[in-house]
Amino acid sequence: MTTATAEAGGYSDQGHPRRWGILVVMCLSLILVVAAVSSLNLAIPEIRDALEASGTELLWIVDSYALIFAGLLLFAGAIGDRFGRREALIAGLAIVIVTSIGASFAESSVQLIIWRGIMGVGAALIMPATLSIITVVFSREERSRAIAIWTAFAGAGGALGLLAGGVLLESFFWGSVFFVNVPIAAVALVAVIAFVPTSRDSQQRALDMTGAVLSIAGLFALLFAIIEGPERGWTDPLTLLGFVFGGILIAGFVIWELRTPYPMLDPRFFKIRRFSMGSVSITLIFLTMFGFFFLIVQFFQFAQGLSPLQAAIRTLPMTGVFFVMAPISVTLARKFGPRVTIPGGLVLAAVGFALFGIVDADSSYGIVVIPILVMGAGMATLMPPASEGIVSSLPSDKAGVGSAVNDTTREVGGAIGIAIMGSLLAIGYRNSLGDATAGLSPEDAHLAEDSIGFALAVAARQPEGQAEGLIAAATTAFTDGMSTAFFFAAGLVLVTAVVVAWFYPGKKEVEAEIAAVQAADPEVAVEPEPEPAGTA
Repeated sequence: MTTATAEAGGYSDQGHPRRWGILVVMCLSLILVVAAVSSLNLAIPEIRDALEASGTELLWIVDSYALIFAGLLLFAGAIGDRFGRREALIAGLAIVIVTSIGASFAESSVQLIIWRGIMGVGAALIMPATLSIITVVFSREERSRAIAIWTAFAGAGGALGLLAGGVLLESFFWGSVFFVNVPIAAVALVAVIAFVPTSRDSQQRALDMTGAVLSIAGLFALLFAIIEGPERGWTDPLTLLGFVFGGILIAGFVIWELRTPYPMLDPRFFKIRRFSMGSVSITLIFLTMFGFFFLIVQFFQFAQGLSPLQAAIRTLPMTGVFFVMAPISVTLARKFGPRVTIPGGLVLAAVGFALFGIVDADSSYGIVVIPILVMGAGMATLMPPASEGIVSSLPSDKAGVGSAVNDTTREVGGAIGIAIMGSLLAIGYRNSLGDATAGLSPEDAHLAEDSIGFALAVAARQPEGQAEGLIAAATTAFTDGMSTAFFFAAGLVLVTAVVVAWFYPGKKEVEAEIAAVQAADPEVAVEPEPEPAGTA
């Protein structure tokens, strides 16, 4: 195979001879990125004590990674397309190694926030590179199954991160949840250098720096507002300014991309409804999934009094469901078409969230695991066809940007989900707590009203009778707030299912949309939607 063919991503006929080994390396790299979000949730109580972190600092320790990660994804995908996806992956893994060591031994909240933010740069280089390399090295016939496996790891990585964090925190200090990344990233780095081929945009177009600046600044502003909204209040001037400036910058990005001859992301691609509806589906399901992980860990640890490891083990069935259902979803999509499979998965996920809404602190694990299985099955059913719809809608030269769009929808959705569902939890908790803090000092009352974690810490300092009353009230208030958040998630996902079922195109509509986009830009080459089995 010639270098030119490799650079164009031209393995579409038979696939790269080492493609399945490459897939293993890509999934290993992906787990690093996804697990870095969920594993930290388990360490929050220990970090709070060790670094004497305030509530705002804890929020930014979690979200600095997501802010940088999501803000840079589109630009990082474009860098991979321009300079080489393998090279972008190598750089990202190297950054993760260095920042994981730094984060492990941070001596203050500020240091940890900085290290987490820089780690987000590495993650932004890694995640789109993994999916774009898979898109390039697999033939079209095998690509859907490869993407399903990648999707299974993307979904299950959150639960695997919780398990790894729980095991480490049983025996080691809080920094171990970061240090564990080092050997995994080192193995992945060696494997990438040894086995993974490079690929890039064959036309070697100049980077769209104006578009990059507008997209990065716009996403940063929007995500800052989303992250700060629950803490400052949604009507706080700084929060509102973030939304206003973010909206203006994103609008400027769209206008610029429509006018520049070599756009980083051509907005006309969103006219291809397979692309736009796939993006909507992934955004909404990751919004609710990240919110789920944020809430369920607190439920197990605070409401049910479990250790980090016990909490992590109880999320494992979701991992098993992902690995079983994601490959099956490929068969379902081929038989019934994504127009049926994606909304069907969304409806199943909505049922799972609704079942979570009736869970309380006294529910046995046999009850709690049912919505975990149902929700996981729904997510695993819709993610592969939705992701394939996004990446297959773009030409192979733009595989990095297509993958980055897929990943940006995940991360932006995740950041929004944690903010919104966290806010609904907090509102429901405070409203339900009522006057249970009466009799406490003003300081202790303020802490107890902040969260169930602080309420339990305050209760530990009170006389026995008062402590029991506060614990019971805080636990009930927490589950009330959690129910509000999960019922919201169920309703949102159900509405999304209706929208996708209505607007997702059939085969003839896809062909018409592709023709319209190609008429606007003759250099664009996108793949048609594969026909469901049994269609003429």
